[in-house]
Amino acid sequence: MTVTTHDIVDAQARIAGDVVRTPLLAAPWARGELYLKAESLQPIGAFKIRGALNAVRRLRPEARARGVVTHSSGNHGQAVAWAARAAGVPAVIVMPEGAAEVKVNATRELGADVIFAPGARRELVAEEVRADRGMAMIPPFDHADVIAGQGTLALEFLEELDEIDTVLVPIGGGGLISGVGVAVKQVSPGTRVIGVESELAADARDSLAAGRRIAWNAEDTSRTIADGTRTPVVGELTFPLIQATVDEIVTVSEREILTAVGVLARRSRLVVEPSGALGVGAYLSEPGGFGRAVAVVSGGNIDPALLAEALALPDLEESHP
Repeated sequence: MTVTTHDIVDAQARIAGDVVRTPLLAAPWARGELYLKAESLQPIGAFKIRGALNAVRRLRPEARARGVVTHSSGNHGQAVAWAARAAGVPAVIVMPEGAAEVKVNATRELGADVIFAPGARRELVAEEVRADRGMAMIPPFDHADVIAGQGTLALEFLEELDEIDTVLVPIGGGGLISGVGVAVKQVSPGTRVIGVESELAADARDSLAAGRRIAWNAEDTSRTIADGTRTPVVGELTFPLIQATVDEIVTVSEREILTAVGVLARRSRLVVEPSGALGVGAYLSEPGGFGRAVAVVSGGNIDPALLAEALALPDLEESHP
């Protein structure tokens, strides 16, 4: 099974009116020409609502009625909870122990039942729930309908901006970059698609270089503050799409991630979580080196204490004299 531009166009029609067509914001404070696709402004504060809503709506009515289950560190869980509430069906979200409190609370407020499990077991626990309750599984990234839904954000910025040299995309399990990559390479094949991940969780970089999926130890990937990208290995479905559409994967340091969070708050008035700031972190580490660039700001659900830490770091001029 693969994902095509036709699937993404269909998804765009399916979810239209229920997701925000987020703005593409110019970043005049950046050296060079940078634009921000502000997915942090979605109803749940992240792009994940696109894929979850598309996947839930693609279910057969009898399957959807039994409810949905997933495993997620936060944003996908909120997205599935939101889509389930919109459909009037129950949702169970299996979250890792130690998940950010802001994401746990937000998921519960959407009416979902939250179950905690050790990070390495959350997928198994979700499968147990699926089997016991007959619910439909909506995986966080390795699912064709989820990937197609995520790719709809690329159709939006491709309609609004011509001659894009580079698209910078956070990468965890690969669902977002797969959908974006498929859309970009169909509409604008000359545009470079670059994945960005923390240097503490660089499994996707290693996988693309090796030509096969390379898994990192979950204890190692858990070190990064970019909690939405702690997945220790890219998906079976997403990896071939990454190979076909992604030109390069780069890494950034934890300091560069936090600096980007602070800069986005001060300069663009955007509250962005570390995972969402990865693309901007890469851009700031090589200002002007990506030509006319779009950075996908994928989410804004940040712990207030971490945001305060980012704001305490030097501003743009001090960090890049």
